[in-house]
Amino acid sequence: MPTKCELCCEILIAVFLPPLGVCLRHGCCTVEFIICLLLTILGYIPGIIYALYSIVFVDRDQYFDEARRPLYASQY
Repeated sequence: MPTKCELCCEILIAVFLPPLGVCLRHGCCTVEFIICLLLTILGYIPGIIYALYSIVFVDRDQYFDEARRPLYASQY
C-alpha cells in the first residue's frame, strides 16, 4: 500500500501524463498501461479518467471482505 504522499504524486502525474502514472504503478508491459495509452491517444480526458481509476483502485481487495469478493470460475 503506497503512502499518501506517493499516491498524491501518482495522481498528479496521472493528470498531466496518464500513461506515465499507470506505468509507475503497474509497469510498462501491462494491460492497464496499454489501455491507458490507447485511451490517451483517442482522447486525453478518457486517459485521465482511466489512469485515476487504475491508480486509486489498484488495492481494492483489502477494502472488500470475503463476502463481497466476486466469484471466479476456479472456485466452483
